[in-house]
Amino acid sequence: MPTDPRGLRGDAPLLDAWLRFHEQPPAPFTIPGHKHRTDLVGDVIAGDVPLYGGLDTVKLTGGVLADAEARAAVLWGADVCRFSVGGSTHANQALALAIGSEGDRVLVGRTLHRSVLLGLVLAGLEPVWLRPDLDAATGLPLGVSPAAVEDGFRRAPDAVAVLVGDPAYVGTVGDVAGLADVAHRHGRPLVVDAAWAAHFGFHPALPQHALALGADALVTSAHKTLPAWSQAAYLLARTDRIDPARLEAAVEATHTTSPAGAILASADAARALLARDGVELLGALVDRVARARATLSDIPGLVVLDGPHVDPAKLTLVLGGTGADGVRVERDLIAEGLPVEMADRDTIVALVTVADDDVSVGRLGDALAAALERHRGEPRPVVPAAAWNVDPIVVTTPRTAFFAQHESVPIEAAIGRTCAELVAPYPPGVPVLAPGEQVTAAAVEALRTAHRHGTRVAYAADASLATLRVLRSDRGRAPEPAQRHTASSVEEA
Repeated sequence: MPTDPRGLRGDAPLLDAWLRFHEQPPAPFTIPGHKHRTDLVGDVIAGDVPLYGGLDTVKLTGGVLADAEARAAVLWGADVCRFSVGGSTHANQALALAIGSEGDRVLVGRTLHRSVLLGLVLAGLEPVWLRPDLDAATGLPLGVSPAAVEDGFRRAPDAVAVLVGDPAYVGTVGDVAGLADVAHRHGRPLVVDAAWAAHFGFHPALPQHALALGADALVTSAHKTLPAWSQAAYLLARTDRIDPARLEAAVEATHTTSPAGAILASADAARALLARDGVELLGALVDRVARARATLSDIPGLVVLDGPHVDPAKLTLVLGGTGADGVRVERDLIAEGLPVEMADRDTIVALVTVADDDVSVGRLGDALAAALERHRGEPRPVVPAAAWNVDPIVVTTPRTAFFAQHESVPIEAAIGRTCAELVAPYPPGVPVLAPGEQVTAAAVEALRTAHRHGTRVAYAADASLATLRVLRSDRGRAPEPAQRHTASSVEEA
C-alpha cells in the first residue's frame, strides 16, 4: 500500500481518495482498460487511477475535486481555482477563450509560450504584441514594462485584456503590480502566465505571486517547481473582471473528459505541502541556490543571474565571457546524468526545486565548473537569443493564417510571404515566427543561427528549416507598406 506522504492525509482530499483507492482496490468495470494489472504492460501503469470511477464515483458524488480546488483558491487568494491535467498549456488556452470574443484585440507579451498563441487561434483573438525590455549586459528579457502596456492601449484602446508571462523562462521578474495598475486603469483584466512560479508568495525571500500583486488570473504549473506529476497545473482567477461562468465553460471545453486522478491527486498534495511546509522547504531551497550561485560566480567570465529582479530559486548562467558553448556543456552534463532545463550557445538554465538537496546541487555545480573549463574559449559578446529579440510584422490574424490554404516553399523564397505555421526555438518555446506574420530575413537568419548552434527548432513542419509553410493567397505578392509596422496588431495592417 502506498505510504502517506509527509503526513498530508486529511489535508488533501484528492490525495486521500487516491490512497483509499489503493487500500481498498475495487474490481472496476470502468476505464482505464488496464484494470491496474501490471502483469500486462508492466509498472508503467502503476498508480494510474482515474478521477471518474476512481478518486470519485462516475457521478462525482464525493466532491473531492471541488474540495481540493476550493482549498487551492483559498491558499492563493483566488475566487476560482481549476486543476489541469494538461499543464499550463491547457490553462492558458482556456483563459484565451474566457477573456474575449472572436475579433477582439488583446495586448500580449511576446515572451509568452506558444500555448498562448494557439489559444489566440482557438478564440479568434487578435494580438497587439508587446516587446519585453532586454538587459544590455546579458541579452535576457526583463519583462514587459507598464509603459509598454500603456503604449499598447494607445495603439489598441479597445483591447479587452492584457496577457503577459512573468517570471520569464530564465527567471527574471517584472513589475506585475505596475502592469495590473495600468490594465485596471483601462478597466481590463491582467492575465499572468507564471508557469515557472508556483513557489512565489510562499516565503519572504521570494517575490509575491501575481494575484497578490493585483493580477486577475494566474496560470502556474504544479509540476515545474512543486513536486507534482508532469502535466499538473493550476488556473486561479478573481472574478471582478473575468466572468466565472465563461471561464468554467472554457475550462470544460478544452480539457479531457478522462482526467488522470494521479495527476490531480499530486496537484492537491503539492498544494497541501506548500500550505503546511512551504516556508521551511522554500527557505532551504533559496539558501541552496544562493550557495550554488556564490560558488559558480567565482568562475572567470561566467555571469550568474542574481539580484532583486531574479527568482531566488532559479539558476541561470550566461556563458559568453567564458567562450564556452552551452550546447557542448549540456552534452557533458547529460553524460554525467545531470540534464538541465535549457541550454543554448550562450545560456544555461538549471531548475532547482524543493526535491533537490545539497548533494545533488553540489554535483551539478562541480560538473558545470569542470565542463565550462573543458570548453573554455575566446570570450564573445552577448547576442540576444531569437526568442527574446523578435520584432513581428503582423499581416493577418493568427486564426486566419492557421486555417488558410498554405504551401511549403524554400525558406529563402518564404521571405516577404505570410507565415502559416509557428516556429520556435525550444526551450523556451517562444515563437520567432507565428501564423499570420511576415517572414523576414532577420527571422530566418535568427532561426538558422539557433539551429546551427545546436538549439532544437520546434513545431515547424520542416525541422531542418529547408522549407517553410506560407499562405498561398500571397503568392507572388510583394509586402504592402502597411505590413511594415512592427510589434503591432492587424488594425495597423
